[in-house]
Amino acid sequence: MQPVYESNGFVERFTLGEGDLSFAVKDTLDVAGYRTLAGCPALAESPAARQHASVVVKLLENGCMLRGKTTLHELAFGVTGINAWGGTPVNPLYPALIPGGSSSGSAAVVASGEVDFSLGTDTGGSVRMPAACCGILGLKPGYGVLSRRGVMPVDSSLDCVGLFARQADVLRQVLERLDLSVGAPLDTLPEMTFIAAALPEIDAQLLAFLADANVYPHRGELVTLADAHQAGIALISRENWLALNPLLATGAVSNDVATRIRAGEAVTPQALDDAERVRQRFTADVDALLAKTPLLALATLPELPPTLVEASDPLSVVNLTRLVRPFNLSGHPAITLPAGERKGRPIALQLVARKGAEGLLVQAAEWLLSRRRR
Repeated sequence: MQPVYESNGFVERFTLGEGDLSFAVKDTLDVAGYRTLAGCPALAESPAARQHASVVVKLLENGCMLRGKTTLHELAFGVTGINAWGGTPVNPLYPALIPGGSSSGSAAVVASGEVDFSLGTDTGGSVRMPAACCGILGLKPGYGVLSRRGVMPVDSSLDCVGLFARQADVLRQVLERLDLSVGAPLDTLPEMTFIAAALPEIDAQLLAFLADANVYPHRGELVTLADAHQAGIALISRENWLALNPLLATGAVSNDVATRIRAGEAVTPQALDDAERVRQRFTADVDALLAKTPLLALATLPELPPTLVEASDPLSVVNLTRLVRPFNLSGHPAITLPAGERKGRPIALQLVARKGAEGLLVQAAEWLLSRRRR
């Protein structure tokens, strides 16, 4: 079975529910009556889901209308969004560039205006990266804040259901319908600490973006940032090996994804113990900085998003997640928002807050983007 694929990111269109906000969901979330294909031919004949994922139920019960399911990087295990079987969505604002992965279709249908918001999943940056590539907002709540019941894979110590939108006020409305309080709009932006971790010219442009809004952050560093990225890779490799390796026997998993799945078999118990120790150290380092200022700011992507041609080898661009993946490891909420362009490619600012402060991230995005339009 080859999915009916549309270049804007939908893999299936339908309408469920009614309300004033329309949304789409990544095809790793169950929708009753539809197969959860995860962009992989190995799942082409899987049975249809019997019930909606919990987060889908909540949105349908609270005045949102589901318009379909979206494609993704195969098995949600890649960062480019390129998928020869399930389809590679065209990046609506930057068609020569990758849409980003793994939640490529969910980012594309929002950027194109097809829906008001969408759901993706973020295990190592898979909401924030495509949001940055497509020039929209992407929110990764803290680990466990939104239910993963009915989300593939069943077990993960890193994965979070996340949100895409074009406007911060839409994120506000969605969070409130998910019973997460955002709070009143900010009169002033709280103090923040800026972590210089991207290419110098990207960091300079982000600081200029903040200065245009009369925001002058403190400077800080996270010395464990690189270690946290590698620890996150070790954990996702092992967890995805456990969850996905039975699919390899079908011979229907693409080579790049199969290579990454197989790599997880070699992750040793010692490597997992080391990764957990890094998790503890990095979490403590982030908490220590957030005790000084309520927000951390850094680039979402350390380099400019690549073109589809430049990313033809998906394994060559995994390190593009090195500034987003660490916050999956620590479990802190993080948001990405568009912050201009360089050489015709988008630049994005990532904000991180203490656990439980998803509302502050949306408030901060509202505040910054409202000043950008002045």
